[in-house]
Amino acid sequence: MTWWHAVVIFIAGMWAGTINTVVGSGTLVTFPVLVALGYPPVTATTSNAVGLAPGTISGAYGYRHELVGYWPQVVRFAVASFFGAIGGTILLLTLPKDAFEKIVPVLVGLAVVLVIVQPKVSKWVQKRREANGREHHAGPLLFGLLFVIGIYGGYFTAAQGVMMMAVMGMLLSEPLQRLNGVKNVLSAVVNIVAGTIYAFVAPVSWPVIGLLALGSTIGGQLGAKIGRKLPPTVLRGVIVVIGLAAVVQLILK
Repeated sequence: MTWWHAVVIFIAGMWAGTINTVVGSGTLVTFPVLVALGYPPVTATTSNAVGLAPGTISGAYGYRHELVGYWPQVVRFAVASFFGAIGGTILLLTLPKDAFEKIVPVLVGLAVVLVIVQPKVSKWVQKRREANGREHHAGPLLFGLLFVIGIYGGYFTAAQGVMMMAVMGMLLSEPLQRLNGVKNVLSAVVNIVAGTIYAFVAPVSWPVIGLLALGSTIGGQLGAKIGRKLPPTVLRGVIVVIGLAAVVQLILK
């Protein structure tokens, strides 16, 4: 690894940690960077899962005040995410490598679409709440969806946070800032589970992991403290541009 590769990976990790905490989809920054630097898609995915885990923990800690009194419910959600993440890692490790390389452009494209439509989903959720005036509590549907999102996150982490915010926003009546805190905790659970498994049984690059871990930890704190003041459209625009570039590169590769 050259010195400038190391600098690029560190900066990408810091930016991803910030984006993950504020919006989600930080993998759409780091994954294309790693692929562009020559790392195989599977290695880029597994190294991402391990390297970005500290950043998700950092972001979750930064949102701890929004979760005061809500931790029992968060733990219940985390159980669904935990087992879903295990299922996702099993899929990645058992399916043929070429199958993952064929489906990854589709997954990246899906993640980009989710990032684009996320503001519209948030507005729809807000209008729905104001219209019906009812309290929505966690039910089997929400736990089932969080389990499925955990599978997706364990297999390919990009945009899992956007998915979580969408389903929780539609099925719960909690403030959006609290839901964002829950999202950060659940993303941390998925990344820790997947990262732990991949660290022992999957191809990973430890230098990449170290740089991503350091950068994403700093980014997680920036996202929790400063990132909420950044224009969401700017963050979202960067994600979309990088994601589309990744799709093109993966298709042409």
